[in-house]
Parts: sequence; C-alpha cells; structure tokens
Amino acid sequence: MRPKPTALLVDLDGTLRRWDPAVIHGIEVAHGLKPGTLHTAAIDWSRLMPVIIGDLTHDEWAEVIIADLTDQIGDEERARAAVKEWESYRGSVEPELLDLVRAARAAGIKVGLATNGTDLLPADLRTLGLTDEFDAVVNSSVLHIPKPAPEYFGAACLALGTQPERVLFVDDSERFVRGARAAGLAAYRWTGPSDIPYIRAALGL
Repeated sequence: MRPKPTALLVDLDGTLRRWDPAVIHGIEVAHGLKPGTLHTAAIDWSRLMPVIIGDLTHDEWAEVIIADLTDQIGDEERARAAVKEWESYRGSVEPELLDLVRAARAAGIKVGLATNGTDLLPADLRTLGLTDEFDAVVNSSVLHIPKPAPEYFGAACLALGTQPERVLFVDDSERFVRGARAAGLAAYRWTGPSDIPYIRAALGL
C-alpha cells in the first residue's frame, strides 16, 4: 500500500484559483470580440509555452496576444484595451480548498503550490492574499520546465523536502495528474469543492 502523504502539492489555475467565464465573456462583449476570443488567443500553446518556461515575460506575452487580436479584428486600440481589461481580472480563491491548505499546514503537512505560471505569479499571490499560505512555490517560469515534465515534479518534491511517494498532488488537468503519477506522486484530479472530503481523508485530516 502507498504510505499516507506527508506533503500536499496544489495547482493554482482551475484549482485553487477560480476564473469566472462570465467575467471574461463580459470583457469580450464590451470590446466587440466574439465569445472565446481572448481565451483562445491566450492559451494557444505556441504563445503560452514561451511565457510559462520564462522565455517571455508576462508583459511580452500580452503584446503577442494583442498582436494576434489586432490581426483578427484590424483594430490595435480595441485589442489593447480588451487585453488590458482582461489582465486586470485576476480571478478569486476557492475558499474551501484554501481552508484545507491551512488545515494541512496546521497538522504539520507541508503544502506547495505547483503552477505553470509566469513572472506575474508573485504579484498575483499578493493580490489573492496567498503570499504566506505555502511552504514552497514551484513556478514553471522560474524552473524553465513546465508541468507535466518529470523534472518539474522532481523539483517540486525537492522543494518540499519530501519523497515523491509521500506527496499528494491535486490538479484540475487529467494530463498533469497522469504526469505526476508517472513521476511517482499520488495524484488526484480536482473537479470542485465536492472533492474536499476525499482529499482530507487521504491526508488523514
């Protein structure tokens, strides 16, 4: 049997941080963009990979998105205004999962944040009030390695000072969950607050 986890590794976007699609849709409507335009432009892997491995800064990535939108709509001013408003929305924290993070740390379980992030991550953590909530923050743009590379998970376990088999990883991406398991971690796919009882039980809380 796998031993009980002594460390927890939690994803940020889509897991601990929630994004409200209605907010993003409202921004698109306000700037005359088709629904999904901003999301599609932002997560295109050819644009996303350079920023999450630190080859581009967040601001440089935004300029790439603006250029793409400008090509689509033929109006740079409108594209720039839409991206600026989109960037001002930083999401919100999933309160029940944050409560679990705090309970885990109070019980002596190390907790790390594991994200494919950009150089904006420290500012985002301040905005979200999460700066002091983790024992380690593992940011792909600092490592220059993204999830789900095994080297990413190796670095995360090292940051937590915990062997992979004693780490529980929680993420909303099935691909990243599979990658964590391949690297030797226990991993659980996050679908929402209804998962909290399972995670608590797995940690012995």
